[in-house]
Amino acid sequence: MMPSKKSGHFGKPDDGLLVDVVLTLEAIGKKEKEKPAVRAKPRGFKECLLKHETVLTAQIFLRVFEQTTPLSKYLQSKGMDILSAHHMVTATQDGLKSIARDFPTVKTAADTFVKQTNQKLEERENNTDMEVEAELPEKRAKKRKGMAGEIPEDELQINAEKSYEVKVHNIILDTVIEAIYRRFVIHGPLLADLAWLDPRKFSQVRTVSLPSNAFQNLSTRLLKFDSRATVNNLQSELKHFAEQWERLRTSHVDDYRTRTAKDRSEEWDKESEIVTKSCGSCKNCPLCCYQILRRFNMLSDAYRLLGLAYKYLLTLSLTQVACERTFSTLKFIKSRLRSSLSANKLEMFMLMATEKDILMSLDSDMVIERGS
Repeated sequence: MMPSKKSGHFGKPDDGLLVDVVLTLEAIGKKEKEKPAVRAKPRGFKECLLKHETVLTAQIFLRVFEQTTPLSKYLQSKGMDILSAHHMVTATQDGLKSIARDFPTVKTAADTFVKQTNQKLEERENNTDMEVEAELPEKRAKKRKGMAGEIPEDELQINAEKSYEVKVHNIILDTVIEAIYRRFVIHGPLLADLAWLDPRKFSQVRTVSLPSNAFQNLSTRLLKFDSRATVNNLQSELKHFAEQWERLRTSHVDDYRTRTAKDRSEEWDKESEIVTKSCGSCKNCPLCCYQILRRFNMLSDAYRLLGLAYKYLLTLSLTQVACERTFSTLKFIKSRLRSSLSANKLEMFMLMATEKDILMSLDSDMVIERGS
């Protein structure tokens, strides 16, 4: 169970479910009809939930979710602007940096949660002297065994709260900040180049000359596919395409099917579901641009490099939804009976499972003929 369900929201523990969960675990552990092993597990879970360290860790993650949830929702929204998303990523990283060493606020929120939870436990009629730890237990300093001729020195006694702040709180925040930088912020120049491919930017492309460094990062990635994908060629094709866009968008383009993540607001304990739906051409997104280029056979010669840029943009996974879906599928394919699958076969099975709709649409006779 994720912290947002068990501990409520950061600094607002009123809607937390810890009391109900603990009492349920205790009731299961007291059932005499159950096997001893079945009763032992709930008791172990209950003891872990009542530890002060568990409450502190939950409050840390709730504070992180408070900063990252708006960004996560925007990244999965329809009509997302790449450059705006990058600005939100930067703002989220700055927000996390501002709280990276603010452990006292987390400790205050944890103390408030512990106080209210213990009050609720006392008010329950079936309470059996359960309470959440109010402080971290102090750990005894280890005595180091000295070698021959050496005078051993015992380790200094470190305050448990200070030790938790340094070894847990600071490391969690630093890891999150570093992961955001590595996955998103470092690719800011590339995202700025891809933002020019959005049709909503075409009016600016037509009236204002592109910056000299536009498409510089994108060009370095496309040159491996086509040696003509230089900065000047990309800018020239985009400029011409933007001038023709108002005329091209008036043409009819068939509806197409898109795959997107189903909105699951505040449902942290459920996997992201991928849904396929029909989309009428909005004529205002990069996918519509690519559809029009393909519809009028402009990818081969007229806008070859621009079509390659749109392919690159549309194949990027801007969220973690596809990765989560892949890992969820992996546990069904690589089971205990299939643990000896080779890497090549496992990759093939994973591709067939994650792209099942494409696989089912293939003609079996055509596949057999091409295979033979």
